[in-house]
Amino acid sequence: MDFIEIIKVIIIGIVEGITEWLPISSTGHMILVDEFMKLNMSDAFMEMFFVVIQLGAILAVVVLFFNKLLPFSITSNRKIVLKNDIIILWTKIIVACIPAGIIGVLYNDKLDDLFYNYQTVSVTLIVYGILFIIIEYFNENKKPTINSLQDVSYKIAFMIGIFQVLSLIPGTSRSGATILGAILIGTSRTVAAEFTFFLAIPVMFGASLIKILKFGLVFTSFEIVILLTGMLVAYVTSILAIKFLMGYIKKHDFRVFGWYRIALGIIVIIYFSVFR
Repeated sequence: MDFIEIIKVIIIGIVEGITEWLPISSTGHMILVDEFMKLNMSDAFMEMFFVVIQLGAILAVVVLFFNKLLPFSITSNRKIVLKNDIIILWTKIIVACIPAGIIGVLYNDKLDDLFYNYQTVSVTLIVYGILFIIIEYFNENKKPTINSLQDVSYKIAFMIGIFQVLSLIPGTSRSGATILGAILIGTSRTVAAEFTFFLAIPVMFGASLIKILKFGLVFTSFEIVILLTGMLVAYVTSILAIKFLMGYIKKHDFRVFGWYRIALGIIVIIYFSVFR
């Protein structure tokens, strides 16, 4: 039985690692995965587990973009040198976290109670899928005005943070909302994706910490194995997913993800309407 549960966790970790970074909604996929492959764990643990395995995904961003994220360097004579451009980038990331941070702390549980259902998820999957297609169509021949992270001003960072608030509605996709918003504001796809990845670090770490504290710090040995396995698999899968996305957007737009979201939303509606 324990072996079967580990296999389930590996599959969940793979789904999390892929869908967290591609703009296709990790929540929508997790609802389907949980429907067909439930872990033999308590509801309280599962609520915490689905959030905490994101720590593995965060670690993937830190490893891949380490040089762009570390705000200091150590010289050969062991002197610490601050990197002002990276410190400024982190302050912009913090500014971008403010809108969703405030709304999330105040209303996250209420939003989940109201909107964490297949109807909302399927609608948001389809709506944002259509928006991706429409926005990419109208931006096809439009040149971005923001082509590097240094060009992202505090105002732009805050505006991207406002778009991130939309992701509090399940099925929207945090990466999808912020990437879509950043492109609308005028950033290149590469800048939109990178800023979204960096923005995820404090957001997902904070959400994981809240869930752990809410659940409690006492775990059984098997629960620890489940958590560590999920995080490790999510980490490895996230490395591959992020590398794929950064390579993909150099030559392609996001329309394919829009069509995918629409198809998945329709599948969710059909399954829960017909087979449940």
